[in-house]
Amino acid sequence: MWNSFNTGDYSGMIAETISLKGHNDDTIRAYYSRPLTRDPYGSILLIPHMPGWDEWCRETARRFTEHNYAVIVPDIYCRFGTGTPVEVSHKMVEAGGVPDACVMGDSQACIDFLRDQPLSNGKVGVIGMCSGGRHTFMAACLCEGVDAAVDCWGGGVIMSEEELTEARPVSPIEYIDRLGCPLLGIFGNDDRHPDQNEVNRLEEELKKRGKNYEFHRYDGAGHGFWYYDKGMYRQQQAMDSFNITLRFFEENLK
Repeated sequence: MWNSFNTGDYSGMIAETISLKGHNDDTIRAYYSRPLTRDPYGSILLIPHMPGWDEWCRETARRFTEHNYAVIVPDIYCRFGTGTPVEVSHKMVEAGGVPDACVMGDSQACIDFLRDQPLSNGKVGVIGMCSGGRHTFMAACLCEGVDAAVDCWGGGVIMSEEELTEARPVSPIEYIDRLGCPLLGIFGNDDRHPDQNEVNRLEEELKKRGKNYEFHRYDGAGHGFWYYDKGMYRQQQAMDSFNITLRFFEENLK
């Protein structure tokens, strides 16, 4: 749990940018942090949100590494060029969006990379916020080797036909029967995307199929309430749900 470490214990990590082969064997960039330890550890794939491969995602990777996880954050927008995260995400939007198939290919490559590391204990979780939450749900259904998934306010898991695009041709809910790992959902009741109706519908489908899931919904919180660099941050709800996430990963990845 948060702030529960022993002050006498050693703590150290390495965090750096690496390259690996992603979707279609493309070379992609990723931010990779891991603890300095001789003991095996669980691993986490953090799928970026909008605006992409940003400082918040990197800080969050290191935050999980402080709790003894290796974490990889792929630059899923790298095919649109370089620049600040906002500049690159604008290029991505202008190009019609990053294809779901591309994100799933990059995600599978990252999962395989994490599992192949010498000190990996063989267990990998996936987490994402906003569009990354949507991609997390998809990865939990479509990627191999996922042991736990955390969808943080992922909008667009349930899409109408009018919302489908060339980049997003299938509503992720269509893959729900393939969900094979525990799913944790973190949502704000004031969010509009997903709103409470969408979260209710997702929960109904999970319950109907007997899936292993756990949803936590917070009053007084909207979209992105973990983002401490924005006005949407809600300290009490953020820390409660972050501790729930740590507990969930502890149960499933260690």
